[in-house]
Amino acid sequence: MRVQPYLFFEGRCEEALEFYREVLGAEVTMLARFGESPEPVQGMPAGFEKKVMHANLRIGDAEVMASDGRCSGRSGFQGFSLTASVASVPEAERVFAALADRGQVQMPLAKTFWAPCFGMVVDRFGVSWMVMAMPEA
Repeated sequence: MRVQPYLFFEGRCEEALEFYREVLGAEVTMLARFGESPEPVQGMPAGFEKKVMHANLRIGDAEVMASDGRCSGRSGFQGFSLTASVASVPEAERVFAALADRGQVQMPLAKTFWAPCFGMVVDRFGVSWMVMAMPEA
């Protein structure tokens, strides 16, 4: 069994995918648009055909799935965080700063008893992230 997060960006999926490509080096391994569906999609707003019906995104060795969902414009990511564990403090600082750009810092990066640095941020799409540099062995 494998558990994977599925994020619904409610109309901003393509923008989010590009942001994660730039910031995290993510790779989009699959993308399908609503207009490509062989079956009609009911109850969607005008212009939804070019929106993302489904995408697979590889970030490091993890896979995340994403969609524009119902294209409501109101994404609601609550009750979880994605964690970016990186190899060094400078990489943690770079990733944290990029995720914080037009986002909201919840806990600034700082040394903790479990890691050389750890911080929490909500990115511009409302996704909560925990960023930490892995402790040296």
